[in-house]
Amino acid sequence: MPARPARCYKRIKGPPYTREEYIHGAPMIQIPKFDMGTTSAAARAAFPMVAKLVVEERGQIRMQALEAARQMASKYLTKYVTDANYYMRLNVIPHHVLRENRMLAMAGADRLQEGMRLAFGSPAGRAARVEPGQVIFYIEFKPEHLAHVKEALRRAASKLPLPTRIIIEPKGDGDGKTTTQR
Repeated sequence: MPARPARCYKRIKGPPYTREEYIHGAPMIQIPKFDMGTTSAAARAAFPMVAKLVVEERGQIRMQALEAARQMASKYLTKYVTDANYYMRLNVIPHHVLRENRMLAMAGADRLQEGMRLAFGSPAGRAARVEPGQVIFYIEFKPEHLAHVKEALRRAASKLPLPTRIIIEPKGDGDGKTTTQR
């Protein structure tokens, strides 16, 4: 059965469903890496710039969308910037377990199965709950790679169901000049 579209899950309804000791059959988190590029602290000290992909609305981002965005940005940066010239981190973790009350459509039936009203549902996936202004991706890089970093974040944002913006600033306390791109 294919995954439902993002519009089914992007709105937050109810409290988070995260207690795995009570959830039987909860899917595992299928994001293999949260840190990409060069991860050593000594190499990261040479990166004076920071780019952030920031979400603008409250909502949920499914695990599949986060993984697709991570792969898109990582592959683009690896190809054009190389792994030694950037550090990227996926800042959100999909803890919330999504539930689905599956409905069946059978051949020859003139209507869909209705099932129970307001049924609880079974675990169907995971999502990260995000708030406005929360950083999804964080990239440290050298100024000569600015155009490629912006393009990588733009491509990653196209995989996410919520509106986002890109913030570029010098690394440090954040008191310097800030550039925002929508």
